[in-house]
Amino acid sequence: MRIACAMLFTFSLVLASGSARADIFGYVDNQGIAHFAAEKLDDRYQLFARGNTVFDSSAMPSPDALSAKPLSATMSAYLTDHPNLKKFEPLLKQAAREFGLQPAMLKAIMAAESGFNPAAVSPKGAIGLMQIMPDTGARYGVQADAKQSLAKKLADPKTNIRVSARYLRDLVRMFPGKPELVIASYNAGEGAVKKYRNSVPPYPETRNYVKLVTQFYQFYQPSSERLAVTMQTDPDAPKRIVMTIPGRAHLPPPLSTIYQ
Repeated sequence: MRIACAMLFTFSLVLASGSARADIFGYVDNQGIAHFAAEKLDDRYQLFARGNTVFDSSAMPSPDALSAKPLSATMSAYLTDHPNLKKFEPLLKQAAREFGLQPAMLKAIMAAESGFNPAAVSPKGAIGLMQIMPDTGARYGVQADAKQSLAKKLADPKTNIRVSARYLRDLVRMFPGKPELVIASYNAGEGAVKKYRNSVPPYPETRNYVKLVTQFYQFYQPSSERLAVTMQTDPDAPKRIVMTIPGRAHLPPPLSTIYQ
């Protein structure tokens, strides 16, 4: 059943509405932390990749060879070679296996949320690598005790990644076959998505976030397993599923789907 649902999810990623691809802008601050956005928020943000760029991390050239547009050498090296990405990759893979996700999606969320910074705390109180809100942590059983506060527990990378993976797994079950709603819910909450009749809420931050995470997912996935996410803003609009199946020799392994 899990494999069947995964295949259905994979092949229902492209709908009739407009593509969620977008340009990616970013910069690395004085502390070495990257900031990303789907638009140029201010003069610090420089173009990292154009929306029509096809990412293939399996064929990624060395950082020295990334000077040509549309890829930014600094940002590409940051996304592929950041020491924290390598450090926490075993935790990402473990959580992905446990909750039926692909590591590429967790990497994309981590890049967009914290730029791989385990000490990140947002103005709204989101914590750690995956920017978990305390209420979300409590929902999944993370509680303060005599030794550690809730915030300190959520800052632990293993706990942070695991809570994020559990939440994503539950969002996939809540919005089967609608990855744009899964990503939007991670940013704005599933309540906001339901409020707008199971569509991406009309919040600029959330719509940009869907585009950003989609692009990062493309970056981290091999070409044979790329994600195509669209934003369905009108739930009553006609929907058309487009299925493109590559040649059998190029098919990924049966479990190499976004959500296993």
